[in-house]
Amino acid sequence: MQEFGTKNQSFNLSELGLNVAVAHWNLSPEALVSKTLELGQGELNDTGALCVSTGKFTGRSPKDKFTVKDAITQDSVDWGDVNIPFSPEAFDKLYDKVAAYMGGKEVWVRDAYACADPAYRLNIRVVNETPWANLFCNDLFLRPTADEIATQNHDWLILQAPGFQADPAVDGTRQGNFTIVNFTRKVILIGGSGYTGEMKKGIFGVLNFVLPHDHKVLSMHCSANEGKDGDVALFFGLSGTGKTTLSADASRSLIGDDEHGWADNSVFNFEGGCYAKCIDLSAEKEPEIFGAIKPGALLENIKFVAGTKTVDYADGSITENTRAAYPIDFIPNAKEPSYGGQPKNVFFLTCDAFGILPPISKLTKAQAMYHFISGYTAKVAGTEVGVTEPQTTFSACFGRVFLPLHPAKYAELLGKKLDDDKNVNVWLINTGWSGGAYGTGSRMKLSYTRSMINAAMRGDLNNVEYTAHPVFGVLMPTTVPNVPSEILVPRNTWADKEAYDKKANELAGLFVKNFEKYAEKSSEEIRSAAPKVMIGA
Repeated sequence: MQEFGTKNQSFNLSELGLNVAVAHWNLSPEALVSKTLELGQGELNDTGALCVSTGKFTGRSPKDKFTVKDAITQDSVDWGDVNIPFSPEAFDKLYDKVAAYMGGKEVWVRDAYACADPAYRLNIRVVNETPWANLFCNDLFLRPTADEIATQNHDWLILQAPGFQADPAVDGTRQGNFTIVNFTRKVILIGGSGYTGEMKKGIFGVLNFVLPHDHKVLSMHCSANEGKDGDVALFFGLSGTGKTTLSADASRSLIGDDEHGWADNSVFNFEGGCYAKCIDLSAEKEPEIFGAIKPGALLENIKFVAGTKTVDYADGSITENTRAAYPIDFIPNAKEPSYGGQPKNVFFLTCDAFGILPPISKLTKAQAMYHFISGYTAKVAGTEVGVTEPQTTFSACFGRVFLPLHPAKYAELLGKKLDDDKNVNVWLINTGWSGGAYGTGSRMKLSYTRSMINAAMRGDLNNVEYTAHPVFGVLMPTTVPNVPSEILVPRNTWADKEAYDKKANELAGLFVKNFEKYAEKSSEEIRSAAPKVMIGA
């Protein structure tokens, strides 16, 4: 039996080795919600969003993500603890087992695509075991028209079977759950986990290989927005640095909040939706996200206020990683289609809990590549169990776990972009501490950070005087409109200057230590941008 909103009439699931009882093709969000409620797999909150539990897994499982090692990948993938090899033979056998498991079942099929720039479009077919996972794919991936669906063939298949459990001793997995990417067969095979983010990040990993490797397009884990004059800005940053907050600007159009490509003539969103963290969400702090949680949106692993259908966004008892998935056009200032021209400003956001890095500084090309590879921020006390003082966190290219290639490949692509367009400015923004480390100093005011970013985007910092940081070498502006000049040079904000010098040296040493694993495959230009430890500090 086939039930469909729109279907490519020339295609049958049996071509994928799937002999299912019922296949629902490209159902509307309303129909998928109705099916989920009918099956008892979810419930509605008081704003009409569908609320579900993803089961045992409420986040990605990086140790259970594998890449098939074959003729395409063996000499290009950066193998190791991030990219774990899986044999083609073991993949074929496991795929057949998952297909047999899906046999006779009711499944939900969706045709979608990634990459808003038509030149890099990647057509995707998804087969899900649950209707709400198919709703997630509708919300997160780009949505083709009915005419496009009727004629398009898929480039990649996602086969998601959360109810299937692998046998590690037989199947070659680490445990019962797995995500395996096969670049030859162009399949992402997911089993044992209902966490929908595995599908989203699976495609992101595919694009992180295909776009740089085949097209010399820089794939990026960042948000992007566009001003009224068409000026595009990119925001990179690890969790807690302010990436979502600072890229959300009512005066600028949102291109996307998470994954983008930088081609010769465009910056384009990979996705058609947003997958926002919603722990402690409020209408006051993040009104756009709060307003997007309405019919058609999907909420994962939340709890209700007792006796109501009102979400208690402060409740992290299931997981701190509560999530909301919704189409990007649920955000009022989202740009359609979601791509723009070349960026004018690139912001690397860091929350430096040591109080060492300037609140804003300009980077040379070499420094931009070095800090891109470093991907630095710091966790502060109380953010995780056992964290009692600031801890450095480095994630190459601000998304190490999603990179199939060596990080230097992406850094070199960034360098080429900066060579090709000399008008792109790269800024390092410290949203963390000033006047001392966490516990002594104070957190940088959000209003100051916004003023600095706005000044950079307006071009107000193009002709001001700069001084070089003595250890990191980055260029610090001496004046920024609406920002006190005394905070622009971090050493000046510390009462104990010797303590600053000592801590700056410590942080520089941590950068150097982290970079050691990337140094061999990095160019001399990148290596030259390492911080310089001060003698006698």
